[in-house]
Amino acid sequence: MHMEACAGQASSAHIVLVHGACLGGWSWFKVATRLRSAGHRVSTPDLAASGVDPRPLREVPTFRDYTKPLLDLLESLPSGEKVVLVGHSLGGVNVALACELFPEKIAAAVFVAAFMPDHRSPPSYVLEKFSSKKFVEGRTLDWMDTEFKPQDPEGKLPTSMLFGPLVTRAKFFQLCSPEDLTLGRSLMRVNSMFVDDLRLQPPHTEARYGSVRKAYVVFKDDHAIVEQFQRWMVHNYPVDEVMEIDGADHMALLSTPTELARCLADIAVKYAA
Repeated sequence: MHMEACAGQASSAHIVLVHGACLGGWSWFKVATRLRSAGHRVSTPDLAASGVDPRPLREVPTFRDYTKPLLDLLESLPSGEKVVLVGHSLGGVNVALACELFPEKIAAAVFVAAFMPDHRSPPSYVLEKFSSKKFVEGRTLDWMDTEFKPQDPEGKLPTSMLFGPLVTRAKFFQLCSPEDLTLGRSLMRVNSMFVDDLRLQPPHTEARYGSVRKAYVVFKDDHAIVEQFQRWMVHNYPVDEVMEIDGADHMALLSTPTELARCLADIAVKYAA
């Protein structure tokens, strides 16, 4: 991206950072530190069965259950307070749900290399498109040693997912330091993409989700949700602003945190003012 577009001016906003699948609020530690140093208030909630949340995945049967810690945070905000809501990876789907339920509490939604639903299709649409071999040039994620397992014989609970060491190194953390890779591997937890549940949900509405201002930050060296697919999502559901970061892998939260924090600070100042 052009760095002059992400200067991170001095102002204060409440920024809520939402993690991706198998991760936790910990994944934002570098970005959160930089944003707080710039004077912003930052929240990094752990979604259900993630980070240090004590619940096992089997106690989180739906995507809304998974999102509940974020929804509780938004519901607890004082009347009139608005946040800049940022989602990474699968966290974009959590952000979309939050926008649908609490549009009046969100100054802007920022999708960083994140799945971004539209308001025409069920929220599962972008996840299913991502997994489809029909996507342009077949550039879908090679899941490599990711483990997908049923949680119960009846198939009533969502299929569990855990990224293996090979896919983590090659597709998610390929530009991160060995230390960050070790940290990430040690803190990952079994999660789910909740596709079957999301397929049953109605599309988010134009009146609520569609009313929230949106920005997208493209990670140009992402080997997980590749740049081509990130740009397809923006084409599918245009946003108010698109930024991009060169040399950013899927875990740019760790590999290029200064650049990402500048982008988020820039967006926060612009939309939360």
